[in-house]
Amino acid sequence: MKFLGPPSSGSEAGTTKAHNRFGQYTRNRRTPVNPRSTRQGVVRAAFSVASAAWRALTDAQRAGWKDLGLQMVRTGSLGETYTLQGNQAYVAVNAANAAAGNAQVSDAPALVTPSALLTATLTLTAAAFSIAYTTTPLPAGARLFVFASPQQSAGRSFSSNLRLIFVSAAAAASPANVYAAYVAKFGVPIVGNRVFLSLITYQSGFLSGPFYASQVVA
Repeated sequence: MKFLGPPSSGSEAGTTKAHNRFGQYTRNRRTPVNPRSTRQGVVRAAFSVASAAWRALTDAQRAGWKDLGLQMVRTGSLGETYTLQGNQAYVAVNAANAAAGNAQVSDAPALVTPSALLTATLTLTAAAFSIAYTTTPLPAGARLFVFASPQQSAGRSFSSNLRLIFVSAAAAASPANVYAAYVAKFGVPIVGNRVFLSLITYQSGFLSGPFYASQVVA
């Protein structure tokens, strides 16, 4: 049910407050679905390992991560900005490193702000799926993370169900061929369905802002 009032988010008793592009609304509180997928297990394991490793750091190392966290600004669901705590910065950087296939780090690195992609052109058919992007090639050490959705109705304009399916080699040149990775995750693209993407560049444990795109299978 829609309502007018101050920005609100979260659950209380049996009611959840949230918002979408039409405004704020309330709904009955529901227990989230837990698909227990292989990928979900991998992500949870990476966060668990990073959280456990945090406890093994020295006080000086934890202080370095605290300083880094104060430089890492995030935006919340209601549009507010906040910085990360030291353990949050440590887990964020090392979870990104794990996804990229890079080594974990114990000492806080210098803050890096990767440049987001400038353009992306999708070629999507039942037999091909590639992404031509600029700037190309990626900077030294940078990788492209491709998050994709399952196939949706062509009439959809948004999907929040995006999963990491592809990580490029460092400093890879355009285009990225993601067909095999997509088919392995979601099956062969079907003509007339829409696929949503979020394209993020990774560098030294840090992630750029997302470049969003979508394409109907031709």
